[in-house]
Amino acid sequence: MTVQIFRWIVGVSLASALVAGAPPASAQDAPAGAGQEVVTRTACGNDVAAPSQLPPPGSPPFFWILDFCFEAQGGFTTLEDDTYLYYIDANDLLSAPSQGRFVPYDETVEQTLKADFQALWDTNFLDDLSIEVLDHTFPNGTVGKLVTYHIEERERVKIVDYRDAEGESISIIKRADIEDRLRQMGLEMRLDTFLDEVTVSRVESVLRLMMADKGFSNATVSHSITPVDGGPKLVNVSFLVGEGPKLRIRRIEFDGNEALSDGDLRGEIKENKPRNPLWGWITGGGTYKETAFEEDAARIEEKYQDQGWARASVGQPEIAVLEDSDDGDSRFIELRIPVTEGSRYRIGEVRFEGNMAYASEGLRTLYDIEEGDWFSRAKIVEGNQRAQQVYGTAGHMEFTPFPVLDYSDDPGNFANVMTSRVPDALRPPGAVRAEADAVPTVNVTIQIDEGPQYLVNRINFTGNSTTHDNVIRREMRLIEGGVFDSEALKYSIRRLNQLGYFTPLEEQRDMTVEKNRDVENTVDVTIALEEQNRNQLTFGAGISQYEGFFGQLGFQTANFLGRGEQLTFSMQAGDRTQNYQVAFTEPFLFDRNMTAGVDVFRRSLQYIGSFTQRSAGINFVFGVPVADFSRMYVNYSYQTVEISDLNEAVFDTSCIFRSGGCSIVSLDDLSSLTDAQLEVLGRNPFLRDALLIGQGGKRTISKIVPSFQHNSVDHPIFPNTGKRLTASVDLAVLGGNTKFYKPRIEGVTFFRHLSRTSLGLRVLGEYIAPLGDTQSLPIFERLYLGGEYSVRGYDIRSIGPTVPGSPVVLGGNKSVVFNAEYSISVADQVRVVFFYDAGQVRDEGESFVWKEDVTEIRNPSPPALIDPFATSVLIDPNAPQPERVVVGRTSAFKTSTGVEVRFFMPVLNVPFRLIYAFNPQREGVLDNNFRPAPERTFRFAVGTTF
Repeated sequence: MTVQIFRWIVGVSLASALVAGAPPASAQDAPAGAGQEVVTRTACGNDVAAPSQLPPPGSPPFFWILDFCFEAQGGFTTLEDDTYLYYIDANDLLSAPSQGRFVPYDETVEQTLKADFQALWDTNFLDDLSIEVLDHTFPNGTVGKLVTYHIEERERVKIVDYRDAEGESISIIKRADIEDRLRQMGLEMRLDTFLDEVTVSRVESVLRLMMADKGFSNATVSHSITPVDGGPKLVNVSFLVGEGPKLRIRRIEFDGNEALSDGDLRGEIKENKPRNPLWGWITGGGTYKETAFEEDAARIEEKYQDQGWARASVGQPEIAVLEDSDDGDSRFIELRIPVTEGSRYRIGEVRFEGNMAYASEGLRTLYDIEEGDWFSRAKIVEGNQRAQQVYGTAGHMEFTPFPVLDYSDDPGNFANVMTSRVPDALRPPGAVRAEADAVPTVNVTIQIDEGPQYLVNRINFTGNSTTHDNVIRREMRLIEGGVFDSEALKYSIRRLNQLGYFTPLEEQRDMTVEKNRDVENTVDVTIALEEQNRNQLTFGAGISQYEGFFGQLGFQTANFLGRGEQLTFSMQAGDRTQNYQVAFTEPFLFDRNMTAGVDVFRRSLQYIGSFTQRSAGINFVFGVPVADFSRMYVNYSYQTVEISDLNEAVFDTSCIFRSGGCSIVSLDDLSSLTDAQLEVLGRNPFLRDALLIGQGGKRTISKIVPSFQHNSVDHPIFPNTGKRLTASVDLAVLGGNTKFYKPRIEGVTFFRHLSRTSLGLRVLGEYIAPLGDTQSLPIFERLYLGGEYSVRGYDIRSIGPTVPGSPVVLGGNKSVVFNAEYSISVADQVRVVFFYDAGQVRDEGESFVWKEDVTEIRNPSPPALIDPFATSVLIDPNAPQPERVVVGRTSAFKTSTGVEVRFFMPVLNVPFRLIYAFNPQREGVLDNNFRPAPERTFRFAVGTTF
């Protein structure tokens, strides 16, 4: 018996799984009963029976047996036989003696075995592999070849864990965060995968980076591999992470900076900065994050480059250890950062190369840089962005601008080389000094790769299970078959977000643009939508400052049956409000971009401390687009309004000082009023008219309201960017017994600050004046402020001019209010909002002012007459009435500031608000119970201020 061995052994310590040994390939060819006759054994010790037939004497050696051997792992394997047979071709060349087919063992077989070896090794399943060939000579002299694959599989991972120095699960970084980071980097340490030392090493590097991000730059990371029960080649991989002392930055110094101060440069550092002792709990900082220093260095370099130092660079920081904390957990350090400023450059020539679609003269207008200006990297970047937008509108989505800078003081610059060849002795007097003092310049060449122009092949939507495709498609400004306009696509995404039908779309996450393989230079656009419930089915009870306690039942949808129509049925009743409403709005009338709607309502609202207002009527609205995000509306409204339940304090302020307080006076029966109270009305006909006394307490108003609205706000409930401008004028001139005009203008803007924060600003101004035979405005049309929709922290209808001689707010004819909100998103549906509100209301003949008188109502009654034998206090019946007295000066603007938590309820589809307000400038304002407005208030509300 001779032995031939093809052997390639690679000894590495990797994890693998076990597979069961394969039976001899010749077993199927053995005759009945011959299986017990052992002719020979394979190299792995498996018995082989004699074949049923043999080739004729003198035949060449034939390929007889193929065997897999796992002796290095106890003869066991956990992979299926077919797994190995799948990767090899030699099995197809085996002889079949029972069929009389004998395959010669020749060069073809040997080359196949070598190819099979490489195929198995490339699977990365194995730790060791060799092929052994044995000869067996039969009695007739023929030779059968026995081929054995000696296989040692790699270890397989059964358990992966991350532990600290004490052997406990690591707490500094969460396991979920580790797995997310590994996925981002294309690494896998999944269970039942083969162990790979390279992967293990890379995981260790990731763990070091993540610990450094947490401030543990001295963290130690290692691993251990231990066998586990369940079979050979099954292992537990434990990553052992030692924290080491956390590096705390105490101070930062810079070396080499002359043009910019240390303070200027420290202001550019965001990640690696000392912790402020006062507000560090808000601003963060204090921990050295080695991996984030590159970003800080880039910001410093950008600051230099934006001010002319085009070649400024920042080196790696030198870390000086100052001291360790007593417990050894923290190590305080100083960062000394080297800075190389270089020369300050002015802009030289600006050129463009590679542009074909647009002329250089046109592109030049996009860049706000002029020859002789100080070099500014930011202006070049902004110009590139504007050029990107211009090319994007023309379908050049692969447009790439690349600025090339040519420095005049470069040693390789031709002008410098020529100048340097002139000996100093031959230069004109002062020439050397002039060149040394000259400000270097940099020529900017914008090299442009326009890329091909792309057209839109298909626009696809996914995830819109309720909303019809045509409702979405009508908001798109990208057209199939048209030029792929990237700016129009962004515009379309904003319009879809404004609908509020879907979870807010993000360009990078929810929008894919893929080149079409069948049609050259075309793309398919897919927008992934996630339906957001826009149906409000409300029932139950609640409380707010505006409505008080209330119960309600209603249905409201902004996407009726997925067609984009708005439908409202509402019934609400409570101790202060009643509201019954049916409304319908069609945003695309007759499939054209026209809005039409109708609203029928009956409402009642009690203003505590003033009156109760009841109204019923109908509204019609029609709107058409006039520009991007802009529409014109015409609204017609007819309603009847009546007031009742006047507060007694309108006529007699002495009730404020009574133990029972002020009562309610019915307009239907004034007989309960005293002569003194009636005298107040008699000498103030203006007040009688404003309170609708003698008119049955009713007015009818028929008005038309033209309005304009521009709205580019990105989301109706949780906005981050965009503007909203609204201008309207109420013209109550079409019948009715109350005529007036009421212009109103509102401006709202939102700015994104950080990824999860935004700033919102609002200014609202209103004015109202009577027309025709209407001499005075009814109290319900007059202007006032206060409440969660204007100046938070104050009672509703508590800011404004009062009834002469009374604390009851009558209202004014002009108002202005300013609101500011800084919003922090703490979760998808939860925001913390810091706010500041300021507002002022003035009456006819009054101008807006900064300061105004502070008055209070005083009771000038003399001291009570005390009768020691009486059971009650005697009051002088001839005592004078309370009077309003000026007690000082204060700000005419009433302000409120504070914080609110705003969270969205998906079932009810409205934002709920918990408001904590501080009212710093509240002098002269009373609450609804005629007490001074409190310094601090806490309120619950729904909706948004603006």
